Amino acid sequence: MRPDPDFRPIVTERLLLRRSRAEDAETISAYRSDPDVHRYQGWDRTDPDGVREEIERMSERPPGDPAGWVQLSVEERATGALVGDVGLSPAEGEVGVIKLGYTMSPAFQGRGYATEAVTALVAYAFETLQADMVRIHANEVNVPSIRVAQKAGLHLIERIERSYEGEVWFGVRYELRRQDFEIETPKPGRTSHP
Repeated sequence: MRPDPDFRPIVTERLLLRRSRAEDAETISAYRSDPDVHRYQGWDRTDPDGVREEIERMSERPPGDPAGWVQLSVEERATGALVGDVGLSPAEGEVGVIKLGYTMSPAFQGRGYATEAVTALVAYAFETLQADMVRIHANEVNVPSIRVAQKAGLHLIERIERSYEGEVWFGVRYELRRQDFEIETPKPGRTSHP
């Protein structure tokens, strides 16, 4: 697997996936702070300053860098509206494995944007980063997120039960291997670079 120091925005039929910028923090904070969204998130801080700090920290590393997550903002091409964000990170201690995460603003859910963005990000992980496997974790009750993983071609691998700070988390792990992507998955939503 290799990092992509020359990342260019990913363009799909309806979306633009670009590096998140500091000025995105207010919008990202607004939807990630929504209680119905936040309960499924891994970010500790969703206030604008916390989001801005994360964006600035991530902006220093290329996608695929073993140092951690890189967040991309998802824009609606027709309007330029920020509709959500997606992220990717190499799995610690697992060579060739890329983890994906995604969050769509409630105002833009139900339009297929998450599936379109994740499908393009899966293709990017295999084609550009040369990942061997893509992995998505989701809360087992977050059915819309699970549907996105399934529609993007990932397969259920495991149901998970973990305890953390006195709370039990029930989740699922979905994965797609390179060979399955090449055989089963039609070439997804990536149409061009701007």
